[in-house]
Amino acid sequence: MSYQQFAYIYDQLMTDAPYEQWLNFTRNYVKTPATILDVATGTGAIALMLAKEGYLVSAVDVSEDMLDVAKEKVEDAGVDVAFFQRDMRNMDGLGQYDAVTMFCDSLNYVLEETDVKQAFTRVYNHLCEGGTFLFDVHSREKIAQQINDRLYASNEEDISFVWVCEPGEYANMVEHDLSFFIQDDEEGGYRRVDEWHEQRTFSPEDYETWLREVGFEQVEISADFTEARPNGENERILFVAKKGY
Repeated sequence: MSYQQFAYIYDQLMTDAPYEQWLNFTRNYVKTPATILDVATGTGAIALMLAKEGYLVSAVDVSEDMLDVAKEKVEDAGVDVAFFQRDMRNMDGLGQYDAVTMFCDSLNYVLEETDVKQAFTRVYNHLCEGGTFLFDVHSREKIAQQINDRLYASNEEDISFVWVCEPGEYANMVEHDLSFFIQDDEEGGYRRVDEWHEQRTFSPEDYETWLREVGFEQVEISADFTEARPNGENERILFVAKKGY
Protein backbone atom coordinates (compact mmCIF):
# COMPACT_ATOMS: atom_id res chain seq x y z
CA MET A 1 0.00 0.00 0.00
CA SER A 2 1.44 3.36 -1.05
CA TYR A 3 0.35 6.78 0.12
CA GLN A 4 3.04 8.76 -1.70
CA GLN A 5 0.75 10.30 -4.32
CA PHE A 6 -2.51 9.52 -2.54
CA ALA A 7 -1.73 11.98 0.26
CA TYR A 8 -2.06 15.00 -1.98
CA ILE A 9 -5.50 14.12 -3.32
CA TYR A 10 -6.89 12.44 -0.19
CA ASP A 11 -8.81 15.47 1.07
CA GLN A 12 -10.61 15.88 -2.25
CA LEU A 13 -11.96 12.34 -1.86
CA MET A 14 -13.00 12.86 1.77
CA THR A 15 -15.27 15.87 1.43
CA ASP A 16 -18.30 13.80 2.50
CA ALA A 17 -16.59 12.12 5.46
CA PRO A 18 -18.46 12.54 8.79
CA TYR A 19 -15.83 14.70 10.46
CA GLU A 20 -18.32 16.60 12.63
CA GLN A 21 -19.79 13.33 13.85
CA TRP A 22 -16.35 12.01 14.79
CA LEU A 23 -15.70 15.25 16.66
CA ASN A 24 -19.03 15.08 18.50
CA PHE A 25 -18.44 11.42 19.32
CA THR A 26 -15.10 12.37 20.90
CA ARG A 27 -16.66 15.28 22.80
CA ASN A 28 -19.18 12.93 24.36
CA TYR A 29 -16.48 10.81 25.98
CA VAL A 30 -13.45 13.08 26.40
CA LYS A 31 -13.80 16.46 28.06
CA THR A 32 -11.36 19.33 27.62
CA PRO A 33 -8.72 19.90 28.74
CA ALA A 34 -7.34 16.49 27.82
CA THR A 35 -4.41 15.05 25.92
CA ILE A 36 -5.31 13.06 22.81
CA LEU A 37 -3.24 10.88 20.50
CA ASP A 38 -4.83 10.67 17.05
CA VAL A 39 -3.63 7.45 15.43
CA ALA A 40 -3.62 7.06 11.63
CA THR A 41 -4.20 10.79 11.40
CA GLY A 42 -3.84 10.88 7.62
CA THR A 43 -3.80 14.49 6.46
CA GLY A 44 -4.66 15.65 9.96
CA ALA A 45 -8.28 16.75 9.51
CA ILE A 46 -9.49 15.23 12.78
CA ALA A 47 -6.35 16.23 14.69
CA LEU A 48 -6.86 19.81 13.53
CA MET A 49 -10.50 19.84 14.63
CA LEU A 50 -9.57 18.42 18.03
CA ALA A 51 -6.83 21.02 18.51
CA LYS A 52 -9.25 23.83 17.62
CA GLU A 53 -11.64 22.37 20.20
CA GLY A 54 -9.04 22.88 22.95
CA TYR A 55 -7.56 19.40 23.26
CA LEU A 56 -3.79 18.96 23.48
CA VAL A 57 -3.19 16.81 20.42
CA SER A 58 -0.41 14.58 19.18
CA ALA A 59 -0.87 12.60 15.98
CA VAL A 60 0.81 9.69 14.24
CA ASP A 61 0.66 8.20 10.77
CA VAL A 62 2.73 5.63 8.91
CA SER A 63 2.97 7.86 5.82
CA GLU A 64 5.50 10.68 5.71
CA ASP A 65 3.60 12.22 2.79
CA MET A 66 0.34 12.25 4.72
CA LEU A 67 2.12 13.91 7.63
CA ASP A 68 3.62 16.56 5.36
CA VAL A 69 0.12 17.56 4.26
CA ALA A 70 -1.11 17.46 7.86
CA LYS A 71 1.71 19.67 9.12
CA GLU A 72 1.03 22.26 6.43
CA LYS A 73 -2.67 22.23 7.24
CA VAL A 74 -2.09 22.72 10.97
CA GLU A 75 0.49 25.45 10.40
CA ASP A 76 -1.92 27.36 8.15
CA ALA A 77 -4.58 27.12 10.87
CA GLY A 78 -2.24 28.46 13.54
CA VAL A 79 -2.76 25.64 16.04
CA ASP A 80 -0.34 23.24 17.71
CA VAL A 81 -0.26 19.51 16.97
CA ALA A 82 2.81 17.32 17.54
CA PHE A 83 3.25 14.88 14.64
CA PHE A 84 5.19 11.61 14.65
CA GLN A 85 5.73 9.03 11.93
CA ARG A 86 4.66 5.71 13.44
CA ASP A 87 2.91 2.49 12.49
CA MET A 88 -0.02 1.88 14.86
CA ARG A 89 1.50 -1.52 15.69
CA ASN A 90 4.71 0.10 16.95
CA MET A 91 4.39 3.49 18.62
CA ASP A 92 7.50 3.40 20.78
CA GLY A 93 8.85 6.67 22.13
CA LEU A 94 5.52 8.36 22.75
CA GLY A 95 4.08 9.30 26.11
CA GLN A 96 0.74 8.54 27.72
CA TYR A 97 -2.50 10.28 26.87
CA ASP A 98 -5.96 10.76 28.32
CA ALA A 99 -7.49 9.44 25.10
CA VAL A 100 -6.54 7.79 21.81
CA THR A 101 -8.64 8.24 18.67
CA MET A 102 -8.46 6.08 15.53
CA PHE A 103 -11.24 7.01 13.13
CA CYS A 104 -12.06 6.81 9.42
CA ASP A 105 -11.98 2.98 9.43
CA SER A 106 -8.19 3.17 9.77
CA LEU A 107 -8.04 -0.07 11.76
CA ASN A 108 -9.48 -1.90 8.75
CA TYR A 109 -6.11 -1.49 7.03
CA VAL A 110 -4.70 -3.92 9.61
CA LEU A 111 -5.44 -7.28 8.02
CA GLU A 112 -4.24 -9.91 10.49
CA GLU A 113 -5.76 -10.73 13.88
CA THR A 114 -2.34 -10.73 15.55
CA ASP A 115 -1.62 -7.25 14.19
CA VAL A 116 -4.96 -5.90 15.41
CA LYS A 117 -4.15 -7.20 18.88
CA GLN A 118 -0.69 -5.65 18.68
CA ALA A 119 -2.22 -2.28 17.75
CA PHE A 120 -4.63 -2.57 20.70
CA THR A 121 -1.72 -3.35 23.02
CA ARG A 122 0.20 -0.28 21.82
CA VAL A 123 -2.84 1.92 22.33
CA TYR A 124 -3.41 0.49 25.82
CA ASN A 125 0.20 1.17 26.78
CA HIS A 126 -0.06 4.80 25.66
CA LEU A 127 -3.20 5.52 27.67
CA CYS A 128 -3.14 7.01 31.14
CA GLU A 129 -5.00 5.12 33.86
CA GLY A 130 -8.69 5.60 33.23
CA GLY A 131 -7.96 6.60 29.63
CA THR A 132 -10.35 6.19 26.72
CA PHE A 133 -9.81 4.59 23.30
CA LEU A 134 -12.26 5.57 20.56
CA PHE A 135 -12.29 4.01 17.10
CA ASP A 136 -14.52 2.87 14.28
CA VAL A 137 -14.52 0.16 11.62
CA HIS A 138 -16.53 -0.84 8.58
CA SER A 139 -19.25 -3.34 9.36
CA ARG A 140 -19.07 -6.72 7.68
CA GLU A 141 -22.38 -5.94 5.99
CA LYS A 142 -21.03 -2.74 4.47
CA ILE A 143 -18.02 -4.50 2.97
CA ALA A 144 -20.17 -7.32 1.59
CA GLN A 145 -23.15 -5.31 0.36
CA GLN A 146 -21.92 -1.78 -0.36
CA ILE A 147 -18.21 -2.01 -1.17
CA ASN A 148 -17.23 -5.36 -2.67
CA ASP A 149 -17.92 -6.00 -6.35
CA ARG A 150 -18.58 -2.32 -6.97
CA LEU A 151 -17.15 0.22 -9.38
CA TYR A 152 -17.15 3.90 -8.52
CA ALA A 153 -16.22 6.76 -10.82
CA SER A 154 -16.08 10.53 -10.62
CA ASN A 155 -15.32 13.18 -13.19
CA GLU A 156 -14.50 16.62 -11.79
CA GLU A 157 -12.81 19.58 -13.45
CA ASP A 158 -9.33 18.97 -12.04
CA ILE A 159 -9.46 15.31 -10.99
CA SER A 160 -11.24 12.16 -12.12
CA PHE A 161 -11.00 8.64 -10.79
CA VAL A 162 -12.06 5.06 -11.34
CA TRP A 163 -12.32 2.94 -8.19
CA VAL A 164 -12.79 -0.83 -8.44
CA CYS A 165 -13.57 -2.85 -5.29
CA GLU A 166 -13.15 -6.61 -5.28
CA PRO A 167 -13.21 -9.31 -2.56
CA GLY A 168 -9.85 -9.98 -0.97
CA GLU A 169 -8.08 -13.12 0.16
CA TYR A 170 -10.04 -13.48 3.40
CA ALA A 171 -13.67 -13.16 4.41
CA ASN A 172 -14.83 -9.59 5.09
CA MET A 173 -11.92 -8.20 3.08
CA VAL A 174 -11.84 -5.80 0.14
CA GLU A 175 -9.16 -4.80 -2.35
CA HIS A 176 -9.35 -1.22 -3.64
CA ASP A 177 -7.85 -0.60 -7.08
CA LEU A 178 -7.86 3.14 -7.78
CA SER A 179 -6.75 5.12 -10.82
CA PHE A 180 -6.70 8.91 -10.59
CA PHE A 181 -6.37 11.34 -13.48
CA ILE A 182 -5.15 14.68 -12.17
CA GLN A 183 -5.04 17.86 -14.23
CA ASP A 184 -1.43 18.98 -14.73
CA ASP A 185 -1.38 22.71 -15.40
CA GLU A 186 2.38 22.85 -15.89
CA GLU A 187 2.71 20.00 -18.38
CA GLY A 188 -0.78 20.18 -19.82
CA GLY A 189 -3.16 17.26 -19.96
CA TYR A 190 -3.65 14.83 -17.10
CA ARG A 191 -1.31 12.82 -14.89
CA ARG A 192 -2.29 9.27 -13.91
CA VAL A 193 -1.77 8.01 -10.35
CA ASP A 194 -2.55 4.38 -9.42
CA GLU A 195 -3.16 3.13 -5.87
CA TRP A 196 -3.93 -0.30 -4.45
CA HIS A 197 -5.21 -0.72 -0.90
CA GLU A 198 -6.60 -3.57 1.19
CA GLN A 199 -9.03 -3.48 4.09
CA ARG A 200 -10.48 -6.17 6.31
CA THR A 201 -12.97 -6.10 9.13
CA PHE A 202 -13.96 -8.49 11.90
CA SER A 203 -17.09 -8.97 13.98
CA PRO A 204 -17.85 -6.54 16.82
CA GLU A 205 -17.56 -9.51 19.18
CA ASP A 206 -14.04 -10.28 17.95
CA TYR A 207 -12.90 -6.70 18.48
CA GLU A 208 -14.41 -6.64 21.97
CA THR A 209 -12.70 -9.93 22.89
CA TRP A 210 -9.31 -8.67 21.73
CA LEU A 211 -9.73 -5.35 23.55
CA ARG A 212 -10.46 -7.16 26.80
CA GLU A 213 -7.57 -9.57 26.23
CA VAL A 214 -5.06 -6.71 26.20
CA GLY A 215 -6.52 -5.22 29.39
CA PHE A 216 -9.40 -2.86 28.61
CA GLU A 217 -12.01 -3.18 31.36
CA GLN A 218 -15.05 -1.56 29.75
CA VAL A 219 -16.05 -1.78 26.09
CA GLU A 220 -19.03 0.07 24.64
CA ILE A 221 -20.16 -0.71 21.08
CA SER A 222 -22.61 1.31 18.99
CA ALA A 223 -23.52 1.77 15.34
CA ASP A 224 -23.72 4.67 12.90
CA PHE A 225 -23.28 7.41 15.52
CA THR A 226 -26.36 6.33 17.45
CA GLU A 227 -26.68 4.75 20.88
CA ALA A 228 -27.99 1.53 19.35
CA ARG A 229 -26.02 -1.68 19.24
CA PRO A 230 -25.08 -3.13 15.83
CA ASN A 231 -27.98 -5.08 14.33
CA GLY A 232 -26.53 -6.51 11.13
CA GLU A 233 -27.80 -3.64 8.99
CA ASN A 234 -25.28 -0.95 9.90
CA GLU A 235 -22.41 0.65 8.03
CA ARG A 236 -20.06 1.90 10.73
CA ILE A 237 -19.34 0.27 14.10
CA LEU A 238 -17.99 2.51 16.86
CA PHE A 239 -16.10 1.44 19.97
CA VAL A 240 -15.27 3.10 23.28
CA ALA A 241 -12.81 1.13 25.41
CA LYS A 242 -11.77 2.22 28.89
CA LYS A 243 -8.51 1.46 30.63
CA GLY A 244 -8.85 0.78 34.33
CA TYR A 245 -7.23 2.57 37.25
